[in-house]
Amino acid sequence: MLLREVTGSIADFHARPVPDDLARAEVWSFLPDRPALVLGSAQDPTVADAVATAAAGVDVVRRRSGGGAVYVDPDRSLWLDVVVPRDDPRWSDDVRASVHWLGEAWQRALASLGVAAELYRGGLEQTPWGRLVCFAALGPGEVLVEGRKLVGISQRRTRVGARFQCIVYEHWDPYAVLDLLELGEADRRRAGADLADRATGVGPRLPELRAAVLGELLGT
Repeated sequence: MLLREVTGSIADFHARPVPDDLARAEVWSFLPDRPALVLGSAQDPTVADAVATAAAGVDVVRRRSGGGAVYVDPDRSLWLDVVVPRDDPRWSDDVRASVHWLGEAWQRALASLGVAAELYRGGLEQTPWGRLVCFAALGPGEVLVEGRKLVGISQRRTRVGARFQCIVYEHWDPYAVLDLLELGEADRRRAGADLADRATGVGPRLPELRAAVLGELLGT
């Protein structure tokens, strides 16, 4: 697997296609140049609160993979894409099972740091806020610690291969994303209360986790 370090605009990164000539699996380790609210491929742009995002200096972009919105802080989150061609041994035609190997790599990376994690093997979880916020629901291959979502994974499949997009937070704060969405105050409070214990972060060990998961993926 080949590592590519990518920096710069988060809009440009998410517009980046899976190369037509993709010959081997790649990891795209991405460091954005500014914070962003990243919407899922099926979400309408009006989901974002234009006033709140502008005031916070947060870009609003849409990724090509599915799921709900995520807040990306360059200093407090870890974003990795893994791109796998169809002829790779890790490829699977089963959309649900196709991401399990990646979740297992995150599991092993966490175990190397002494953190016990669980792999979610079910289908897309249906929750009240799951269509709105990525970390409000579980998807196939995602990773939990003490019953809380730690690693969010979404995917996009093309004729060339699959692009898996992963994010982990230093600390989970539901209002980091909720305050950037077009929500009434009552719904915002209700969502914040519901989501407070749905997810978690890895704390100051984010750089260690990055090194560990890259080691798992790259075989080093």
